[in-house]
Amino acid sequence: MRIDIITLFPEMFEPVLNGSIIGRAQKSGVLEIVCHQLRDYAFDKHKRVDDTPYGGGMGMLMKAEPIALCFEDICKQIGKRPHFVYMSPQGKTLKQQRLRELADVENICILCGHYEGVDQRLLDEFIDEEISIGDYVLTGGEIPAMVFADALSRMVPGVLNNQESGETESFAGNLLEYPQYSRPAEWMGKKVPDVLLSGHHANIEKWRREQSILRTLQNRPELLEDAVLSKKEKQYLEQLRRNMAQEDPSSCEK
Repeated sequence: MRIDIITLFPEMFEPVLNGSIIGRAQKSGVLEIVCHQLRDYAFDKHKRVDDTPYGGGMGMLMKAEPIALCFEDICKQIGKRPHFVYMSPQGKTLKQQRLRELADVENICILCGHYEGVDQRLLDEFIDEEISIGDYVLTGGEIPAMVFADALSRMVPGVLNNQESGETESFAGNLLEYPQYSRPAEWMGKKVPDVLLSGHHANIEKWRREQSILRTLQNRPELLEDAVLSKKEKQYLEQLRRNMAQEDPSSCEK
């Protein structure tokens, strides 16, 4: 996969996307991330890529022409049109399922917004998808782009050393990850659950699944609507709900 990022601050990405797992994946050739300085496509000597909005209002707006020129240059470089994503608080909230779908896309281009946004004509003509990382506003699109690029890269085959580690993390199967423990077996008077010390793999797997269901019910119950559960796991979930209702009736209100 190749990810192209259009930004005013390419230097922000260097320490984040060129180290650790993502950096290793780039060195191995499994992944390629290329940042493009948008100001290189500006027309005037001051390299301005923003202007005042028609109709008045506070702030400046990113101009359409430099973004379009940069995107067209990227298309020439890779020989095809990449899927063009704009990081925007107005976009659909990023979900793990969407990352799985986009992991099959060979080329993705990310536009980092700034100021009061981007000329609507550019969005209408060029952008394929607007993505948000949450219901809040940041100073620019660079941090959301890093989040998106990192999360997406992890879904690309060969990026993670152990593919299973990606399959058992939170949101896999619409469940949160189970609690995990390491040495020592007892710390500050708290012991590791006996089942994890038993060596009985079937019991350990059952415990982990049940803990994932419990943690999801407690913290993100809406995820359970699309979770894939066995008949016994559904019965376990219903028992948990009954127990919670008895302890606190308001906890299970729909």
